[in-house]
Amino acid sequence: MSRYMSRLTVAALAVSGLALGATFAKAQDIAGSTVAFLMPDQGSTRYEEHDHPGFVAEMKKLCDSCKVLYLNADADVTKQQQQFNSVITQGAKVVVLDPVDSAAAASLVHNAQAQGVKVIAYDRPIPDAKADFYVSFDNKAIGKAIAASLVEHLKAKGVLSDGDVGVLQINGSPTDAAAGLIKDGIHEGLKTGSYKTLAEFDTPNWAPSNAQQWAAGQISRFGNKIVGVVAANDGTGGGAIAAFKAAGVDPVRR
Repeated sequence: MSRYMSRLTVAALAVSGLALGATFAKAQDIAGSTVAFLMPDQGSTRYEEHDHPGFVAEMKKLCDSCKVLYLNADADVTKQQQQFNSVITQGAKVVVLDPVDSAAAASLVHNAQAQGVKVIAYDRPIPDAKADFYVSFDNKAIGKAIAASLVEHLKAKGVLSDGDVGVLQINGSPTDAAAGLIKDGIHEGLKTGSYKTLAEFDTPNWAPSNAQQWAAGQISRFGNKIVGVVAANDGTGGGAIAAFKAAGVDPVRR
């Protein structure tokens, strides 16, 4: 199951949060306003290819005269802090934020709200601060579905769970609170079967290259004991596939 099946859904929900806030103001009060859309990294192509254009399209429906400022932090916490401050200086009245670091983002929320700027936490929660709105999928349920689908597939293929065989678990970024929810869901999903987890990894910045490097090490370590890999998103899954192919193994037929 792909975590990114409907990015437009989340974009629309984010704009719905803006619309909800707009119901408390006159239409002329929001016309021509500036809204910032700050994404966390380029490791996943989704932000450039889906989230950004989807958000702009939905914003145009809500407020054709409004200006959207889009910036990507390239997985750099400091850069995102600078971008956040920059868009406020440029007059943004609302900041839609997908944080690189969920904990560090708390101070951004507090600073923005102190200046009367609304913050919408987008896809990733900000546990240590109360954003004005939070829009996302049910990340724990997604993790459970991903893992349960792997278990179901292995069972359907007649892969035995006895002996010393098992699966690898590749989680998302340790600084992303949503990744923690996905990880919890994966743990639950794996419990629907009896396949043990040989090893698991929290992927820094969700970077596919980090997932690939770790998976390559586990292939050297466990070899044929690996009967499956459960990955938190398409990018980390792609990194694992690349590692198997580099090791001369067809991951589909394994």
